[in-house]
Amino acid sequence: MILRKTLLILFGFTLFLSCENNPLDVDTSNIKVEINFVNIDSLLFYTDSAELIQAHHFLKKEVKNIYDYEIGHVLKVGDVVDSAFYNSMLQFRADSSIQDLEKSISLLIPTLKQKESELIGGFKHLKYHFPNGVIPKNITYLNALFTTAIFCTEEEIGVGAEWYLGKENKIVQQLNTQYFFKWMKNVMDVRYYERDVLTGWIETHYVEPVDGNLAENFIRWGKVLYLTESAFPDKDKSIILRYSIDNFQWAMDNEEQFWEYLVKEKLLFKTDEKTTRNMINEGPFTPGLPNQEAPDRLGQFIGWRMVHQYMKKNEVSLEELINVTYNDILQAYEID
Repeated sequence: MILRKTLLILFGFTLFLSCENNPLDVDTSNIKVEINFVNIDSLLFYTDSAELIQAHHFLKKEVKNIYDYEIGHVLKVGDVVDSAFYNSMLQFRADSSIQDLEKSISLLIPTLKQKESELIGGFKHLKYHFPNGVIPKNITYLNALFTTAIFCTEEEIGVGAEWYLGKENKIVQQLNTQYFFKWMKNVMDVRYYERDVLTGWIETHYVEPVDGNLAENFIRWGKVLYLTESAFPDKDKSIILRYSIDNFQWAMDNEEQFWEYLVKEKLLFKTDEKTTRNMINEGPFTPGLPNQEAPDRLGQFIGWRMVHQYMKKNEVSLEELINVTYNDILQAYEID
């Protein structure tokens, strides 16, 4: 009898542990991923004349789309002959504000490089779930002059390193408040860096855009965030949602009230762009709600919660999840 009780206790404990295990915490030790990391910014700003021209031709060949974006859209140099390119870069380097920004970026780059192994790990997790999924060949560090934080092409990811300098950085503090609001500066935080890289890649390469109602947009973002979570199963969920800890807790505590508001106001099947933008886009809060203490992007949050509910109730792979209709996920959703 004692032995039987012991076995029952052990079985119960094992069952408890299996329920607590994170289904996204998988073994990726046999997954192979090769990604090159290229510091475009350093090559453009710090190399001498001969090396700069060599770098110019190397980058045009190896990371063409990202490089074209950097010199064409950001620096506005364009595809010019060697001498004109070099003269334009000299003018760029001579600007005192650019020199200050470059000093800040150069101090940040070692921190970003320390995170390269974690990025590789994130893409290994993605490859585990999507064996035939596309993985970037190159991740490049840029000075994007605060135009964009993450820029993805078919094979490359460009990182606007300046977006991760932190709200205390002098350059960030001095950004024109007409264009860079306080809430924007507050989230220029390097702790979101790995998450942003994977989310940017997943959004552009794994989950198709939708042109439907609000619920469909919610669930599309829920899939993006769930895949991001699968890449970093050990990361705090607030990081995955790109929330502060307080904002994440607010969203969790008020999930039911937010859902009731959506149902009461009959918003789920609205298709107007303004409503979708208010619920999905970044901002100081989520516009249109009675409570302006609500953090931004509550539409993304509720979509993530919907996908979580669906995955708890159904034994489907992440590859299968991509093609599950928004209506199936919507019907499975209920507040915990």
